[in-house]
Amino acid sequence: MKYISTRGDAPALSFEDVVLTGLANDGGLYLPETLPKFSAEEIASWRGLDYRELAFKIISPFVDGEIPDADLKKLIESAYSKFRHDAIAPLVQTGHNEFILELFQGPTLAFKDFALQFLGHLFDYVLKKRNQKVVVMGATSGDTGSAAIEGCRDCENIDIFILHPNKRVSDVQRRQMTTVLTDNVHNIALEGNFDDCQNMVKASFADQSFLPDGRQLVAVNSINWARIMAQIVYYFYAGLALGSPARPVSFSVPTGNFGDIFAGYLAKQMGLPIDQLIIATNSNDILHRCISNNDHSKQPLVHSISPSMDIMVSSNFERMLFDLYDRDGAAIKQLMEDFKSGEMSLAEGPLNKARELFSSYRLDDKETVDVIREVFENTEYLLDPHTAIGVQAARKQRKSKDVPMVCLATAHPAKFPEAVRQAGQAADPALPLHMRDLFDREERYTVLENDLAKVHAHMAANINA
Repeated sequence: MKYISTRGDAPALSFEDVVLTGLANDGGLYLPETLPKFSAEEIASWRGLDYRELAFKIISPFVDGEIPDADLKKLIESAYSKFRHDAIAPLVQTGHNEFILELFQGPTLAFKDFALQFLGHLFDYVLKKRNQKVVVMGATSGDTGSAAIEGCRDCENIDIFILHPNKRVSDVQRRQMTTVLTDNVHNIALEGNFDDCQNMVKASFADQSFLPDGRQLVAVNSINWARIMAQIVYYFYAGLALGSPARPVSFSVPTGNFGDIFAGYLAKQMGLPIDQLIIATNSNDILHRCISNNDHSKQPLVHSISPSMDIMVSSNFERMLFDLYDRDGAAIKQLMEDFKSGEMSLAEGPLNKARELFSSYRLDDKETVDVIREVFENTEYLLDPHTAIGVQAARKQRKSKDVPMVCLATAHPAKFPEAVRQAGQAADPALPLHMRDLFDREERYTVLENDLAKVHAHMAANINA
């Protein structure tokens, strides 16, 4: 299988090459040239598989034999060995035909673990085979960073640099990153917001001349195709648990960078009968505005109680646009140029396609807190603020109560005690046992100005692998 750029001017790559490349050299994002398709009969035959077995069925067509099946199975087994729940992605019912898909059972308590535990093992496998050393660089609005660090901390051939917006992530999120003291882990607190961090990563991939000879940057953000690929699995897992393919299922997805819900779109294209895909946003609602009003303009970023969604430039939306515009790379390149100026609107045909595929909804902080309180009062189930946004979006946008609605729980509530306290909880939710000493651990990170040259100098001086 070959992978092509959304902007049409980069060479097609193999699976292993695309894993190590991240952004295409034309500035685009990589996607498979064709998607594997599964028949209803084939999907039905997977009903008895556990999560790891199902992951192999979904992922192997994308790998297309580049990694032997036995090795791929070992990588998948290792990736999910640190998850705290045997089901890996358990479902909890919170209402009539309403379910929470708990994607926070991994080592860093966020859905990013599903992709980044796998990606870390995949990096290690490919780099050892190629006898190659790389520099991982990523930006995080809260959860990606700790999941990436956890996935890469034991990789001998990687130095990992994670940029987070200084004082704009929760204390738990920061400490999950900054208390990992291995020599190959480097945390940078950037004086700016998440979009500043993300822009710096993109600029660094475009010009890697600051790196020592023989090194290249590798992406852990969801611009890396392997992350999207790994996230497709839990849509099939939830669908099968609720009766698919004989029965359709709907999903509501707390959405920032568009990678998670894009994986749901891909699952639908691959044969999973998905009735609705709901984009759930906080006050940073560029995606909701785009779907509802064709308004994809940049607005000032709002610092919210759901910080992982405090994003105004949703990188993975470019992948969706590529399909909406019938894979016309030139059209996508022009759209991205338009967006640089601050505004972008979709043509009528692509906009209508988007509205057929997605519903959307927006919540502010007060509404988010109200949902956390209401759900706890009715079910004694405690939501984190991101998941609460997904639940309310599902309830407001749901078309049929006959179709199971799955709300993706993207993080554990213990990561966001401030929001939980605002919802009326007398005590902060307890961290899982393996993290109970988090606030006693030593921290290590560097605060840097929002200056590309200074960040590059810091990185060049601290490469150890």
